[in-house]
Amino acid sequence: MTGRQNLLYFLSLHRTGLFATIMAAALILFPYVEDNPYTLGLTNLIAINAIVVLGLNLFIGYAGQISLGHAAFFGLGAYGSAIATVTFGLPPWPSMFLVAALVGLVALGVGIPVLRLSGHYLAMATLGLNYVVHTILLQWDEVTGGPSGFAGIPSLSVADVVFDDPVSLHYLLWGFTMACLLLCLNLVRSGVGRGLAALAGDETAAASLGVDTRAAKVKVFVLSAVLASLAGSLFAHCYSYVSPDTFGIFTSTDMVIMVVVGGMGSIWGSVFGAAFLTLLPEWMEVFDTYKDFVHGGILVLVLMFLPQGLITGLTDMIRVRMALWRRDHAAA
Repeated sequence: MTGRQNLLYFLSLHRTGLFATIMAAALILFPYVEDNPYTLGLTNLIAINAIVVLGLNLFIGYAGQISLGHAAFFGLGAYGSAIATVTFGLPPWPSMFLVAALVGLVALGVGIPVLRLSGHYLAMATLGLNYVVHTILLQWDEVTGGPSGFAGIPSLSVADVVFDDPVSLHYLLWGFTMACLLLCLNLVRSGVGRGLAALAGDETAAASLGVDTRAAKVKVFVLSAVLASLAGSLFAHCYSYVSPDTFGIFTSTDMVIMVVVGGMGSIWGSVFGAAFLTLLPEWMEVFDTYKDFVHGGILVLVLMFLPQGLITGLTDMIRVRMALWRRDHAAA
């Protein structure tokens, strides 16, 4: 093999690690290039949304299931950390991981019976879960603060470093996002990930090949719920305030749209989908008025013309055009 071929082989073999390294380097340098607090606030929100979408994409894109209720786990994580730290006076870090474990148990208890369903029935069941959790957050005034929300949530800190400004939060939130990204990338490349991919392709065929489909669905559902809970806790400690409206049904649908736009079954696309939908209101002045119509239109267009998602669809399109160009160039 020539030196060029060796280089191309090395890049193809280690492209995931190289992309992750480049992304990490860009994130480290970003606050030095852009120090506007508002811009950093937006990118921090992208990091939080990306954690939720990464877990949800495992459930939708790899396990082939559907959930319209992941904002429930997002909200349980946020309110759980708020109540644990403010009401009970527990330290923020232990509270965050304790709440994530409890949310995982809730997801396990819900997932065992609910994941017997599929298709529209599963979507309606998870939507009902979101409605129940949102109603509890809204009505249980003595514990959650009701419609007024829950304020006074302490910031996270390590030793003398307090994460209470946009720059420090940037490194904290994106550090968690990169850790979740690497976790998901390694998971989908493992035997578990291949089993999930088989499950998404054909559940009956996967079962015939020895995949415990029911256990696989429950496990990935619990993992996605734990990631959503961690994101919710980070959200609570980042903004020091949470309200029920943040975790309603429309938030769940937005998360599903983030998965679809980024590409179902694309881990890197999850980050892109979270970024695209988070930044979209900043690009459209009329977005607040027509938000639901815009989101619905984007979902329909992507499913019609790029069902693999924007990133995967555009990448495949470029690959096809490059292959055609090489064929025509070789023929000439």
